[in-house]
This record gives sequence, C-alpha cells and structure tokens, in this order.
Amino acid sequence: MILPTVPSCALSLYQRLFKRTFDLCAALAGIVLLAPVMMLAALAIRLEDGHPALFVQTRVGRGNRLFSMYKFRSMQPERCDDLGSRSTAHNDERLTRVGRFIRRTSIDELPQLFNVLRGEMSIVGPRPHALGSRVGSRLFWEIDRQYWHRHALKPGMTGLAQVRGLRGPTEYEEDLTRRLASDLEYAHGWSMWADLWIVIRTIRVLIHPRAF
Repeated sequence: MILPTVPSCALSLYQRLFKRTFDLCAALAGIVLLAPVMMLAALAIRLEDGHPALFVQTRVGRGNRLFSMYKFRSMQPERCDDLGSRSTAHNDERLTRVGRFIRRTSIDELPQLFNVLRGEMSIVGPRPHALGSRVGSRLFWEIDRQYWHRHALKPGMTGLAQVRGLRGPTEYEEDLTRRLASDLEYAHGWSMWADLWIVIRTIRVLIHPRAF
C-alpha cells in the first residue's frame, strides 16, 4: 500500500533532539523500573494458553512509514486482529482472562518502550493506528482529510487525546475527529513542558473505564 506524503515535522531540529533525549532517558528508566511487571505479565500470558506473550502489529508512524509495534498479547492467538479492522469492545469475547486485566491496567502497552528505544515511537505523541482502523465501514483517513497531518510527529505511547479520556473503540466519527483535533493541537503547540505534563497526567488515566 502506498500512503500519501505528509507535511514536514512540526518540530525544529533542536526540538527533535531534545525530545529524543527525553525519550531515551524515559524509556530506559521505564524498562528498568517496570521489568518485574513486564516479566510477570509475559509469564502469565504464556502460562494461560502456552502461546507467545508478544503481539506484533503493523502501525503507521512518522511520515507514514510503517513499523512493527509491540504489545503484550491480550487476545486468543487465533483471534488476534492483525489489521486492526475491529476495535476492542467492552466484554469482547476475543480477550483472554489475563488479557482483560492487562488491557484494563494498560500493562499491555509496556513493550512499546522498546519501540521508543528503536526510534519508531516517542513517549508522547499521537497514538499509532493500524492500517485497517475503521469507524463503521470507513477507514480513518476517509473521514477527515487532515488525518495524515498527525503523522508529522512520531507516534507516542501516550498523548493529549489519551489524557483527555479519548480512548477505547471508535464507534462514531466524532470519536475519531475529537482525537484528531487533540493530536493536531499537540503537534502545533509542542513544548517539553507539555510532554512532561502529559506523562504526569497519564499516570492518572492508566486505569480508565474505556480501557478495554
């Protein structure tokens, strides 16, 4: 699939270097501090059904470049959605018992710290979407022509939309357009203080009623 070009990065070279330094420090610290949690999660997933603990899915990154994003597997192995064409719903029958817990607590996202180390993601930025992400029968980029502008920045583990509670399935077009508005607001008004504020706010929404 050939994706369209996007506007150049909204950040200057100095800002990108500053942000990358923060990403590396935060990711390394997170991996060290959260290693016991990640090992326990991987062990629990493996013990539940004997299948691999990691789920790798193609996502769209900065400049519309595709990359492999890591997550702890939360679904039954034969029912994983590689294209992301179906949003996870409340009481989704595809989820395992361990999967429900790690999604509710956002533990399933922790392997993305390694994506940050690899330079494919940032700690803070627009959340990366799968190629098949839809609202009803329409792909995300068919709903708003500004959709691709969010990819002027690296995707993040968390973002402005997430700390505003805009999480969960995209059932209506408004679910996407509100998130897109937050992503573009973040890109146009970036500052290091904004990243720190979003990281702090993220701690308050790790457990969220729409995290399923």
